[in-house]
Amino acid sequence: MGLGAVYSQAGNPAEVVRVVEVDEPRDPGPGQVLIRVTLFPIHWGDLQAIQYGYASPSGPVRAGGVEVTGVVEKIGPGVHHVAPGARVSVFPQPGAWAQRVVADAQFVVPVPDSVSDEVAAQMLGNPITVLMLRREAEKHFTTGYDGVVLNNAAGGSVGRLLTAELSTHHIATISLVRSAETALGLRERFPEVPVVVTNQPGWVAAVRDLIGGRTVGAALDPIGGAISADLLGLLSAGGTLVVYGRMADEPIPIHAWALLQNGLTIRTLTIRRWLATTSPEQRASDTKTAVLMAQALSDQFDRAAMYPIGELSDAIRHATRPGKAGKVLVRA
Repeated sequence: MGLGAVYSQAGNPAEVVRVVEVDEPRDPGPGQVLIRVTLFPIHWGDLQAIQYGYASPSGPVRAGGVEVTGVVEKIGPGVHHVAPGARVSVFPQPGAWAQRVVADAQFVVPVPDSVSDEVAAQMLGNPITVLMLRREAEKHFTTGYDGVVLNNAAGGSVGRLLTAELSTHHIATISLVRSAETALGLRERFPEVPVVVTNQPGWVAAVRDLIGGRTVGAALDPIGGAISADLLGLLSAGGTLVVYGRMADEPIPIHAWALLQNGLTIRTLTIRRWLATTSPEQRASDTKTAVLMAQALSDQFDRAAMYPIGELSDAIRHATRPGKAGKVLVRA
């Protein structure tokens, strides 16, 4: 027996998720790998899947999580790129919040020796998201030249990594955050990137001043709700709002004319779509890029806290704490 996280109904994740003894996973079959989990992160999407009851299972109990790092214990027939004893990360891995998991080998990625376990636990999900966001930003012809990209929720784990990645590619950004404390931390980390606090009066005018005469081809937003409409108003003609999360539990208030008069576009971006619409070759390439990103930008993979799996409810509460800096990790 081992420990795993389960829940039987949608709701507040800190209240409905339980850590219980679960049966040990079966031996891996063809193309599978048995992994002893070392660490797993708590992603915002993990919590929303529990809160809103995504992907209802056939049984009464569901396990949470999608990303882990750990050590290979056994490999099934046909697996050649990893061996028992190897450090690996896996994404996506349904039911990742457990001490042992059986993973599809195509999603099992060797961890370079230079990457710590704490970075390895975050090595795939967020970097792949950042890579997709960069591609969306680069679709506008001014990106990387005289344009600027608006980066909402820039103080979050994805937002910070996105700032670093776009800076590496010489793409100008303006960071948008909700608190003065978060803004201070970002200014210290990225002194060349302007930051605007969106809960202060006149923030939209402040962003316009920073934009100056430049083109805003893309705004990247994991929040949704009313602020998405504000971001649309800051886009240049032909610009795109990329929504990649729904942290705000409210609709986006948009009148059709706001889109029509300037030829604006709203696009959505999710890991599910990445899995469904990209070829195995593209996914493999993206995964390699994610590993390189983790190596080159390891100082951007902050840890907010570390909890043992037996204190998963406390870890979930910490993960939803306002102003949290970094990813909450759980030790299996």
